[in-house]
Amino acid sequence: MVDLKFFANDPAEIGIDAAKLEQLLDRVRQEIEQGLLPSAQVAIAKNGKLAALETYGDAPDSALYSIFSATKAITVAAAWLLIQDGLLNIDHKVISVIPEFGDNGKTEITIEQLFTHTAGFPHAPFRPSLWLDKDARVKKFADWTLNWVPGTRYEYHPTSSMWVIAEIIERISGQSYQSFVQQRIAEPLGLEEMWVGAPVEQHHRIASVQHVGEALTPADYEAMGLAVPPENEVTEDALTAFNNTDMRKLPIPGAGGIMSAAEIALFYQSLNTGRSFDGEQIWHPETLELARTVRTGTLVDPMGGYVINRALGVCIAGDEKRNLRGFGHPNSPLAFGHAGAGGQLGWVDPATGISIGYLTNGHDRNPIRQGRRGISISNRAAVCAIE
Repeated sequence: MVDLKFFANDPAEIGIDAAKLEQLLDRVRQEIEQGLLPSAQVAIAKNGKLAALETYGDAPDSALYSIFSATKAITVAAAWLLIQDGLLNIDHKVISVIPEFGDNGKTEITIEQLFTHTAGFPHAPFRPSLWLDKDARVKKFADWTLNWVPGTRYEYHPTSSMWVIAEIIERISGQSYQSFVQQRIAEPLGLEEMWVGAPVEQHHRIASVQHVGEALTPADYEAMGLAVPPENEVTEDALTAFNNTDMRKLPIPGAGGIMSAAEIALFYQSLNTGRSFDGEQIWHPETLELARTVRTGTLVDPMGGYVINRALGVCIAGDEKRNLRGFGHPNSPLAFGHAGAGGQLGWVDPATGISIGYLTNGHDRNPIRQGRRGISISNRAAVCAIE
């Protein structure tokens, strides 16, 4: 459970409006009360403390959740520490750290392109259990081929580029990716239950993934004037696999985070200031400025056609299209974070200091409804600061 030291005695003492907070909590309860989602958990924080941590539905207060791609923010924040230490240069080619990676035309891929999903191998296959075999994983990296010329476009890499970043972390730090995250992020921040790959003794607390609702048909998409999303590796079977013990143990850098909503909200509090709860400087201001700088220019999402606003592994809210990037309409352009499959949310807004973690084990087969839910929740979280 989250240490009581992280909780405010009263929301107002950290600048959170109690009435607006209740509106947020009411919105999170909505799908639970309607019977659409089995459970949901939300945490909101400001000034380094939690104003609320609530769990609704068929899950105990102590529940943990698989956070899927929201894990990417943790992985890249770990790599930011290597940049800060002067051990990693994002302008260098990946082969400067992993020479074996360069086979099949991949010699020119830069480290920055791994962070920005512009590296050209979004569909590269990688069975998670390969991570346990050093030789096998590196051989797989070498075998990968390109889907398009690196740097020429953006296409979300669901897991592939994060496996490479984790390998870079291991080669430079000399320790496992999992232990690096624990020792350089989770422990200094006091977040004892922030795991990328959870200990077996904690698995009974993890809310099992369930798929809910009816899937949209091609006719449904056509009626809305939308193209049918292409299938990628984030399938129902792939997500359900996270109910398995072996999968839950694996430190999957693009999807394997297991924690509560509180860990997410508090993690983003620290990413906003660079400091731990105890005031220790983890990320220096210049590191955070570098990491939050948009690097993708005018590149657009291939499905939605909007400018993607990718920084070093996190999304930046930016213009009025910020809702398409996982933020609420009232968020400032400076807000940053990373969402996850199933509607998981994690962001912080430097303009207000508010951060949120929202998790559910109910994966809606209707992505439009899921997206609108996330925007609605973020809308309410973004305005919780006392004016």
